[in-house]
Amino acid sequence: MNRSSLTRYAWLSIAAAIVTIVLKSGAYLLTNSIGLLSDAVESLVNLLGATIALAMLIIAARPPDREHHYGHSKAEYFASGAEGVLILLAAVSIAVAAVHRIRAPQPLEQVGAGLVVSGVASVINLGVALVLMRVGKRHESITLEADAHHLLTDVWTSVGVIGGIGVVALTGWQILDPLLAIAVAVNITWTGFRLMQRSALGFMDTALPPREEQLIVQILERYDQQHGIRYHALRTRQAAGRRFVSVHILVPGRWTTHRGHHLAENIAADIRKALAGATITTHVEPIDDPLSFQDMEIET
Repeated sequence: MNRSSLTRYAWLSIAAAIVTIVLKSGAYLLTNSIGLLSDAVESLVNLLGATIALAMLIIAARPPDREHHYGHSKAEYFASGAEGVLILLAAVSIAVAAVHRIRAPQPLEQVGAGLVVSGVASVINLGVALVLMRVGKRHESITLEADAHHLLTDVWTSVGVIGGIGVVALTGWQILDPLLAIAVAVNITWTGFRLMQRSALGFMDTALPPREEQLIVQILERYDQQHGIRYHALRTRQAAGRRFVSVHILVPGRWTTHRGHHLAENIAADIRKALAGATITTHVEPIDDPLSFQDMEIET
């Protein structure tokens, strides 16, 4: 799939956010529940996050140019980090509103109708989140995965709020409503932190996962055994859906440039088969030249 086509899923998230904002705001107005208000606030954050995701996906899909030789894929990390920050801001606003309600408790109204409306909104969010998660993992889009996690957080928040308000309606314990909102704030804080952490790791050129690096090592060791070559200075990094691999290939000094080049190209082709879409950079060196081993300290 062309990565520019991923923007349609951001539009889907935006549409879902608008619908759920309307539904959850209506549920709050019906019930006067601070728990449902916290749920509506999170949907506002969803809308802002989805809008940022759309903008970053559009930028990330741009091809390399004179100023960005490796493309624009890292723009997706901005969206992931922004989602994390927005989740944390939502948590703070929910907690503040809940504390205010503890100090000035108010009775709930029309609980049944409000919970039905909120339940419909949660089903919509769940469906969209599952779609975004599946597509995000398939195409390695951290933006869509972050948006999916955000929506799933909203779903679990809604489930907790709906259950808690049901208990309030049955028992009359009004204090449960704001306490539930505070619990929601604590829960989504962790999700926000994880998204920000993942975004930061992406900006810092974190290496590929161990499983993927092991695939590369297996390919290199196979060529080592079959052709008597060696390798070092293996370095990897990932930028959203793009992978970058750099390695030095050491071949016998008697080999011609033509033979060494073709072997390096074959290695790169095998790595690309194992890691679709990877950008491979190889450097061929003579194995019998001491200078070839002076850069081994950068091996990872």
